[in-house]
Amino acid sequence: MLTVALASLRTRWTTLIGTFVALALGVGLIATMGLGLASTLDPPDRAPQRFAGSPVVVMGVDTLTVRVRRGPSTTEVGHRLAHPHPVDTELLRELRALGPVTRDDGPELVGPPSATGRGATRGPDAVGVDAPADEVRRVVGDRAQVLTGDDRRRADPDTERDAEGLVTVNALLGTAGGVTVFVSVFVVASTFAFSVALRRREFGLLRTAGATPGQLRRLLLTEAAVIGVLASAAGCALGRLAAPVLAELLVAESMAPSWFAIRPIAWPLHVAFWTGSAVALAGVWAASRRAGRTGTAEALREADVDTGLLPPVRRLLGVLLLAGAAFLMTKSLATDPSALLKRKTYITQPMVLITAVALLAPLLVRPLVRLVPLPGATGTLVSANTSAALRRTAAIVAPVLVTVGLAGSVAGSAAAVSAARAAEAREHTRADLVVTGRDLRPRPVPGATLSASAPTAVHVREEGSALVTSEARAVDDPKALAAVGRLPVVAGDLRDLDDRSIVVNEEWEQHTVGSTVRVRLGDGRPAKLRVVAVLALGTGNNGAYVTGANAPAAGIDRIDVRLSPGADRAAVTARLRETGGTVRPVERWLAATHPRTSAQTRFGLAVVLGIALVYTVIALANTLLMAGSVRARELDALRLAGATRPRVLAVVAGETLFAVGLGALLGLAVTAVNLAGPAAALASLSAPVEVAVPWSLMGGAAGVCAVVAVGAALLPGAVRRARCR
Repeated sequence: MLTVALASLRTRWTTLIGTFVALALGVGLIATMGLGLASTLDPPDRAPQRFAGSPVVVMGVDTLTVRVRRGPSTTEVGHRLAHPHPVDTELLRELRALGPVTRDDGPELVGPPSATGRGATRGPDAVGVDAPADEVRRVVGDRAQVLTGDDRRRADPDTERDAEGLVTVNALLGTAGGVTVFVSVFVVASTFAFSVALRRREFGLLRTAGATPGQLRRLLLTEAAVIGVLASAAGCALGRLAAPVLAELLVAESMAPSWFAIRPIAWPLHVAFWTGSAVALAGVWAASRRAGRTGTAEALREADVDTGLLPPVRRLLGVLLLAGAAFLMTKSLATDPSALLKRKTYITQPMVLITAVALLAPLLVRPLVRLVPLPGATGTLVSANTSAALRRTAAIVAPVLVTVGLAGSVAGSAAAVSAARAAEAREHTRADLVVTGRDLRPRPVPGATLSASAPTAVHVREEGSALVTSEARAVDDPKALAAVGRLPVVAGDLRDLDDRSIVVNEEWEQHTVGSTVRVRLGDGRPAKLRVVAVLALGTGNNGAYVTGANAPAAGIDRIDVRLSPGADRAAVTARLRETGGTVRPVERWLAATHPRTSAQTRFGLAVVLGIALVYTVIALANTLLMAGSVRARELDALRLAGATRPRVLAVVAGETLFAVGLGALLGLAVTAVNLAGPAAALASLSAPVEVAVPWSLMGGAAGVCAVVAVGAALLPGAVRRARCR
């Protein structure tokens, strides 16, 4: 069987080269993403920088640890504090008695930066100590953390930012790897299916010669295994070369830390190799079963018109996936609408609907052809050939559907979420000016109302099984907040906020006005606060509000300013600059802090959609080259019937463009359904709904598909067989 398979591959290598390239590229991408993921999970060791000359580092407590239930037992969970504890003056004196203490935070005692005293520096966040570690631990006890060896890196200023960057890279590469597997399986399966359909006569002759269905299945599986092994090996080599380039690109785009590099880890290559081999076998499995059912006369009966294109298993799978897509969207809308606004959800969920429509595409082609009548004799031939050659048409429609549908769904959802957040931020303020900076020093300004706030966080244990951290703002004057802001209050009154109360949103487990919630503040202190107002959840940016007394370590970073009628804007702006921050009109501040789409999101979308487009180009070129190799008699018949060479070329190009157009139409329909999910979620969350279909992106993807498809269909080698001279 291996000998026959190798002989078949040598004969048909031109028709299988596209499958080989697609699979090798897929394995290469999986290997690249896998190497990147492995490098984020096991980053290289780096020497401490901040206190490199100190054998011991004492750092204030920066993590809140509480016990929560996990089934029948309890366990400890920790969240990083918004305001880590400093190393206080008393502890510093005790440490100096042990040995030299190194600090890099300036004077030991710094006065309060504002009249409220918020943001006052009570001591350094960390110091280096030149003393034995055991003696330092004895003195420190549980008042701070004692770090030695490589753990001293935790005191470096970039540690937290680097950790966040690795999480971002991890999410991007994981999503891109998932899209790669999805599209590669799709392309390889459709390519093998179309290849098998074109070999019906060959299989019929083999059956006449005595080949059994099992032998035909084994022949195709052996061919797929050979292609899979060779392509996977080539893909792994490609991945090893591409991974360092990807790392450099991520660093250049400021998505990964400057020190990020690919580490020599073997397991991602093993995963990529065996995934590629499995994809090849899975892609040909269904086609091999269909080939095994080919009878001696069946191939001749189906030579002119495609029939029986949708086996019961494929039809059932398509319907189940349609139902699954509807269930996932309905469930999210009913239980957690905000989930539909998360990047991982609006990238992965559309794949279910796209796969369902692609599986059912042969059922949809003929109804769509009837809905779009084409004029003239050429149009009649195009419509007739498109309906008759359903396998060829479906093989063109499917990859176009994937690319256009994925581009519209993902880019449209991302744009809708970003636009909603920007519109929400605009709706929630009455400010005319916004001052931003670090440790601002607000002071009264004639002719303006100022609302100063600082970033903080509150931690709450919900149902005893989870520690939930919510972003919050600490305000000095709740009445000024109510005057300058336009927050979406659904219950209560913002002006009732005081040092013993809190404003929460609807996502909180306890969000009834007048109820009491037990929280941990941004510095870890426990507190019992009364709920005085509840905000709509919105897009997820409506956090909690507390007073400055509940976040004494938080430095003011924003002042919202509303001008009084008749106030001198220039004079107010000049006075505001004395706070030490940057003064901007509210529209400029909104444009800077709430962009339509962030740079990281754009980069992620470019990676995901680029993968889909490359695969589509390969699939279209391969499909049309295979189809052109067997259309000689069909096109010859057109010439004998009196069709001129330009007319034959017009028919071939027209069929191709018509099929691409049908794929784009189905992609648009899929996009409309997928965008309805985020739109409904935004509406249910009382957030602005601004859904914009990315016409230019979808049109560009469809245009690239059309150019590649027509070019492959009109290659001289394919048309020459029709002797169109």
